[in-house]
Amino acid sequence: MNGPDPENTFPLAHHHNLVFLKNIIRNPNIVVGDYTYYHDMDDPHNFEKNVLYHFDFIGDKLCIGKFCAIASGVKFIMNGGNHETSPVSTYPFAIFANGWEQADAGTDKYPYKGDTVVGNDVWIGYEAVIMPGVRIGNGAIVATKAVVTRDVPDYAIVAGNPAQVVKMRFTESEITQLLQIAWWDWSIEKITRNLPYITAADVARLADCE
Repeated sequence: MNGPDPENTFPLAHHHNLVFLKNIIRNPNIVVGDYTYYHDMDDPHNFEKNVLYHFDFIGDKLCIGKFCAIASGVKFIMNGGNHETSPVSTYPFAIFANGWEQADAGTDKYPYKGDTVVGNDVWIGYEAVIMPGVRIGNGAIVATKAVVTRDVPDYAIVAGNPAQVVKMRFTESEITQLLQIAWWDWSIEKITRNLPYITAADVARLADCE
């Protein structure tokens, strides 16, 4: 048995609130890896509605790796939601034109923090919020309702507003080894064969898998 078909939009026939996310994405600036799923209490097609301020003219991307688990209500704030913070007023006068476009004269563009990147095997909890340009490392866990304003290290657990590292899931040497193993890049046949070790906590044994 080689595991579920990653091209199957709804991997569980009886559970239409959970989807393999890449199969329902229509925005070319959202890129999702195989087997990453999204669960939504109402309709999983809400995912793109929860990628906020994602304007084509800005061009920033949301990139999500393989085998991620994204809970209902997770929101990604993209760069279009940024306002300038150095002037006296943060109000975006220029977007309304009619004489107010002069507000942009001699100023830089609105703050741009780059693409938002989520690694592989990341679990993002219910109603977490991910801010623009954040990078979430492989194997990380983002707690329920956390607000992630800065990069999250590989295999860290973060919680709170703003999110802080509360625990590392493995030792530094084990994390180095896990990143070298990169089991998410194995063939699906190898993953299926070695599930008992992927779902255990023995990193050294996982490194010996064939």
